[in-house]
Order: sequence, then C-alpha cells, then structure tokens
Amino acid sequence: MYRDFVEPAPAFDGKSVLVTGGTGSLGKALVRTVLGRFRPKRLIVFSRDELKQYEMAQSLINGDPTALRFFIGDVRDLDRLRMAMRGVDFVVHAAALKQIPTAEYNPFEYVKTNIMGAQNVVEAAIENGVKRVIALSTDKAANPANLYGATKLASDKIFIAANNLSGPVGTRFAVVRYGNVVNSRGSVIPYFNKLVAENAPHIPITDTRMTRFWITLQQAVSFVLSSLAMLRGGETFVPRIPSMKIVEMAAALAPGLPHEVIGIRPGEKLHEIMITEESGRDTIALDDRYIVEPAFAFWSRQPYLDRGAREVPASFSYTSDNNDEWLDEAEFLNLLRHAGITLARS
Repeated sequence: MYRDFVEPAPAFDGKSVLVTGGTGSLGKALVRTVLGRFRPKRLIVFSRDELKQYEMAQSLINGDPTALRFFIGDVRDLDRLRMAMRGVDFVVHAAALKQIPTAEYNPFEYVKTNIMGAQNVVEAAIENGVKRVIALSTDKAANPANLYGATKLASDKIFIAANNLSGPVGTRFAVVRYGNVVNSRGSVIPYFNKLVAENAPHIPITDTRMTRFWITLQQAVSFVLSSLAMLRGGETFVPRIPSMKIVEMAAALAPGLPHEVIGIRPGEKLHEIMITEESGRDTIALDDRYIVEPAFAFWSRQPYLDRGAREVPASFSYTSDNNDEWLDEAEFLNLLRHAGITLARS
C-alpha cells in the first residue's frame, strides 16, 4: 500500500528556489531532497527562527550546501518577502501557524500569518516574476470546524485567485492538501509511542469511531514537488493515501494496553475531509492524486485527461471514513518503517 509520488520534479538545476517556513518538518525534508537530487543555483530557507536556521545549517554540513541561503524573515513582512524573492524561480509556501487550541486563543495572530501572510507571498511573487508557487494546505481547510482551518481555507482561496492577478508576468499558483504526516511534530504517533516508552497504564482515545489519513514526510515532499512540476495554475492537489481507525492504530503501537475514551477536543473532527461533496463536482482523478479544478475561464482539463485523468462519480467526496484504501496492522507498521520510526513497544 505504500505509494511514492514519482512525477518528475521541476528542473531545479541552475534555478533559484525559496521555501517559506523552511525550518519546519516539511521544509527541512524538502531542502534535503532538493539538495540531494538537483543542483539549484540558490535554495533559500526563509523563516523567523535563527536558532532553527543555525541547527539546520549544522545538520547539512556533510552535504553540499553551497547553494543554501538562510534568510531571516516573517511572511507578515511584505518588504522582506520582496527582497527575499528577487531572482527566485520557484516558491514553496510552507510557513503557517498550525496549533488548533492556540488559534482559538490567539485568532488574529493566525489571521496575520496564515491569511495576510499568504497575500504577501502572492504579491511578492508576482512583483518578482516568480514562475511557480505552490502553497501547503491542510485537510482542516475543507469544511473547516475551527479557526485554524478557516484561515487555511482563506489562504487557499487567495493562492487560487492569484492566478487572475499575474497577467503578463505569468506567475502560476496552486495548492497541495494532505492529511496527517507520520511522526511530524504534534502527530499522535510519537505521542502514543512516548506513552508506551513511559509504561503508561492506558492509551487515551478521543472517540472509538475516529479515522485519519496518513502520509509519510518523504511522501509529502514527493507529492509537493510532483505537484509543482505538473501545475497549470489554480489546482488543489490531494494525494490518494490510506486511512486507518485510531483504535486500530493504537492497538498496533501499544498491543495489550487498554484504551481510555477521553472525548473529542474542541474544533476536532471525527473524520478528516480532504474533498467536500461541493468540491467533488469539480474534481478529476489521476492514479495517485485527485485534482480539484478552479473555476477559471482559461482553465481546461484536457491536458490532464490526456495524461489519464478521469472524472469521479457523482456526489463524490474524499474523507477518511469513505476512503477505499485502508491500512491494516502490517501495512501500518510498514509505513512506519518507511518513515524511519522505531517503535517503543516490546
């Protein structure tokens, strides 16, 4: 069931690439991948935290980081983005505030980073003639149930609509949306693994019916790069990835440990939604991903149909409970091996 996204990445050799939020989990993995596969002219890590940038530079000391540039900046600062994007060909926008409870307590901080920051990235990219921009979204942006999801939905709309603004400059924007990244910061997997290592008496389960999508960090990187390669402008790319019930995942991570139901947290969904039924009417499918099409006059699905895309059924939606791919215990453990995760269970 493990699937990699093998579409060739854009020709980064001799090009300049900027990654906002480049010291985050996805950003670091993407930088390592680009440095390992290509010879970019410049690979710019744009982020706010000088300590994380220093630590990242040290971790790459054994590679060939001659193209690497570290740029302190915040996506809230349009002038700084303008300066950072001079001569840049491709942008991967990964910077965001992401913690759901923190968003409820500090709503306008999330608006300033996730929404206003998105608009700043768009403006700086168009002003500098960037060729392609791909923005990272989240399943929580589809039919949002919390403020974080609402800000990411607004961000998605900004990037998609930006294709109408680039005019003769020709900058093209698209969005990628995927589910839980195995072993990312805040993921339930390292948390459960930690409880097992500490000999916890039970595993907390929010709801026994809960399901989630799962993707590894390297799969996410490959998906972002492959989507950047094929985008025409305005698409929302969604990977075809498997689901798993939370209770079955907990049993695989901590066999024999009892479960304690603690209830769903505020703003949390029972099942993840990647494509709503409303968006499903504008969706086509490739073998490894879905593409939600924009409502643009210039848009034509024919190039995707020529490469094998097909229409989805009427009333289509893509949620973690109506998925046609499910992980059993063996497949889940194989996914963890691909992610390089060592289990604490005996």
